[in-house]
Amino acid sequence: MSMIDELQLDHVVINVRDDMDYAEGVFSELGFNITPRGYHTLGSINHLMIFGSDYLELIGFPVGGVVTGKNTRADLTTAPVGINGLVFKCANVDKTYKKLCELNMDGDPPKAFSRPVELDGKIQDAKFRTVSVRSDVFPEGRVYFCEHGTPELVWRDDWQVHENKIRAVSEVVIIAKEAASTADNYGRLVNAAAIEKADGTLTVNTGDVRLTVCSLDQYDLRYGSLGSKLGDRSALFGALVFQTEDQIANFPYENLNTGDFLAERHPDRLVVRLPRYDSVLEFVGLNV
Repeated sequence: MSMIDELQLDHVVINVRDDMDYAEGVFSELGFNITPRGYHTLGSINHLMIFGSDYLELIGFPVGGVVTGKNTRADLTTAPVGINGLVFKCANVDKTYKKLCELNMDGDPPKAFSRPVELDGKIQDAKFRTVSVRSDVFPEGRVYFCEHGTPELVWRDDWQVHENKIRAVSEVVIIAKEAASTADNYGRLVNAAAIEKADGTLTVNTGDVRLTVCSLDQYDLRYGSLGSKLGDRSALFGALVFQTEDQIANFPYENLNTGDFLAERHPDRLVVRLPRYDSVLEFVGLNV
C-alpha cells in the first residue's frame, strides 16, 4: 500500500538561510511571481512561487538568526544553502506517520504551525501540519509530508501566473554515492519500483513528479560545469526541473551569465546555476 493512493508533489524547498532579501531579487529576475514574505510560528521566513498544484519555496531565517528556544530551526541554521526539501502532499499526517513507522523511516512525530497571510486587508492564518522522514534515510535533505489546513490561502490565481510561464515542477534530480539504495528507499516510500534508464540513471515516478537518482559521473554528464559538487556528502539534491508552458526556444532567460547566474541553453532545455545558493534549475518546454 502506498503512502496515499497516488502520491503527489506538494513543494520543493531551497534554503537561503539569512539571505532572503537578496534571494527574492534573484528569483524575480528569473521571471517568477513571488508571494509576499511569510513569517512562520516556527521562527522561519519564506517566499513561495505557486504553480498549478505544487510550488517552490525559498526558506530562511531573519538576519541575526531565528528566535531562540522552541522556535529555533536547527534544520535550517545547521544546513548549507541549496535545495534541501522534497515535500509530498498528505491528507492526514497522523496516518502518514504510522506508515513511516511501518517502513522504519519515521522521524519526529507530526508538528503543526502557521503563518499569517494578508488578503484583501484581512489577516488570516495559513495552517500546516507536517511529518518528516528520518534524516539518515535521505541524507540529501529534508523529505517530508505536508497537510494543508487552508490550501485556499496558498493556491491563489493571482500568485500562479509567472512571467516565465512555469506551470509545474516535473523532476527532482538526486546525486548519491549509493544510487541503487537511494532509489530503493524512494521506491519503498512511494510504493513504486525504481526503473533503470538507458543512461544508467534510476527513476522513481510518483503521481506527478519524476525522481531521478544518479551517480556523480551521470550527474556531471548531464550538467557539466554548472552542476553542484558532492564533496564529502553522501547524497545531494542536484537539480530542480520545471515545466514551462512555452516552447523552450522562446524562453528568454539564457542571457543571465552574471555573478548571480550561470546559464547554458540546449536544444530542449535551459540550465541555470545559482552559485550563491548552490542550486541548479533546469527549464524544459512543452516540446520535451
